[in-house]
Amino acid sequence: MTKSTRMMVATLALMAAGVVQAEQWNLVKDEDGIKVYLSEVAGSPYKAYRGVTQIKAEMPKLLALQNDAMGSCKWIHECKSQKLLKQEGDVYWVYSQFNTPWPVTPRDSVMKVTSKKSSDGTVTRSMQGAPNDLPPTDGMVRVSKVDGSWTFTPKASGVVEVVYQVHTEPGGSVPSWLANKFVVEAPFNTLKAYRILAEQP
Repeated sequence: MTKSTRMMVATLALMAAGVVQAEQWNLVKDEDGIKVYLSEVAGSPYKAYRGVTQIKAEMPKLLALQNDAMGSCKWIHECKSQKLLKQEGDVYWVYSQFNTPWPVTPRDSVMKVTSKKSSDGTVTRSMQGAPNDLPPTDGMVRVSKVDGSWTFTPKASGVVEVVYQVHTEPGGSVPSWLANKFVVEAPFNTLKAYRILAEQP
């Protein structure tokens, strides 16, 4: 076996392991046409969440709601405020502030969002935390890691399947009860509010 072949086999093995890990999702909520799954993440005390639903709306409208950084707080769970920092083609950076129950310090985050469209019409918006791209904000704890995506897959009869998947490291100290509550409420409430707006005439 040549060196290049060994490297290719090792790479494929790592990819397969990643897929297996990524697919270890447990259904924790199935309500109002929205399914929420949770998954353990190696090396992290915080679970990843995945919300799945179908929305009867045109793709341009779904993406327009996503592109409206300030308006997105109408449907993002516990979003206090959000603004666009900069944009370079299909890549943009967003600053967000989030509400938290007392006595937990409110969180903020900086995210880099990259959009890609596949040949079948599927649109994927990848989100990566960029906590060091902006100085700390007084009274806020910066979310130290964000790794997630929105995936929009066109289906029949004008329906789009929407998958919202995220894993975060919230930074600082977060009680386990709040973390466990958030990972279920965040995808469910976000997708529900997003769907309502998207399906409005």
